Parts: sequence; structure tokens; C-alpha cells
Amino acid sequence: MAERLETATLAAGCFWCVEAVFSRLRGVLKVVSGYSGGTVPNPTYGEVCSGVTGHAEAIQITFDPDVISFVELLEVFWHSHDPTTLNRQGADIGTQYRSAIFCHDDKQLVTARRSLGEMEKSGLWSDPIVTEIVPLSTFYEAEGYHQDYYRLNPLQPYCRLVIDPKISKLRKEFAAKLANLTPENQL
Repeated sequence: MAERLETATLAAGCFWCVEAVFSRLRGVLKVVSGYSGGTVPNPTYGEVCSGVTGHAEAIQITFDPDVISFVELLEVFWHSHDPTTLNRQGADIGTQYRSAIFCHDDKQLVTARRSLGEMEKSGLWSDPIVTEIVPLSTFYEAEGYHQDYYRLNPLQPYCRLVIDPKISKLRKEFAAKLANLTPENQL
């Protein structure tokens, strides 16, 4: 394990989806759902959903950079959502569902901008990428019932219709980056 763990904060639509994807990666030790990028201190889910706080639903990832790098996390980020839709992911619409990389330091800022440039040149997305790349100001942990949502609610219709396909895509495109999950934590 790395001497120093690192943290990344990403927004890519509903945090239930993003948490489910990133929690499956080898080298990711913890994923917390929460809110970032807004102006209201200690926002609630209801306030964030109203769109008036300016926060995005985000996740904060604690990872071992000796196992998975920030660059690799960004690679999964770009492939796990549509970074070309402004304030929207699928049927989830509003500023709280925007695509954003909240950088913890200047190194992450430079890396994220470089990654964005590479993604724009890759041709993966035909429309312009609208992902925000900004310094992290504050991250507020979401209410307890949002944490580990997909694993705890696998049969919930949103999980079946929206998250299951994202997990299938992750398994197909990033099988080599997946943690060795036991049957109990496969969901």
C-alpha cells in the first residue's frame, strides 16, 4: 500500500451511479457520496435536488496511487458517463447532475486538464465535452441512506434500469481494473 493515500472528487450525474462504478475498482479503498461545488454550507439532499445550492452530486474517492492512479480514475470517469451533456445525465436533469472534476491540488488540476485534452482528441465523444475542472472548495458527505446505495438496494428500479447497465459496461471495458469482488459485494 502507498505510504500516502490520495483523494479524488468527481461528479458524473447521480452519485448512486458514480459510487457503484468507482467502488468496484482495484486500489479504491473508500467511496463517499456527497455534494460539492455549491455555495450553501451543509446542504441536504432536498436542497441540492432543488438546484438552488449550486452543488453537484459528487463522490469522494480514497485510493492507493500505487495500485490505481488519478489518470486511471479519470479514464474510467470519461467512459462511465456522458461528459457532453450540460447539467444532465440521462433522465436526471439539473445542475446537481453536472459533470465535474473537483481538484484537490495543482497537480490534479494539471492532470485533469491534460486528460480532458486527450479525451477531446480521442473522438470518443462527437459533441464538445462540458465537464467543469475546478479546485475543490468543500465536500459535504451526503445523508447515510445515500452511502453504498446500489449494494444495499440492488432491486430498486432505478438501480436495475440505470446502474446495472453502467456496471455491465464497466466490467466489459475495464475488467483488468476491477477489484476481486466476493459474491457478497458483487452488487
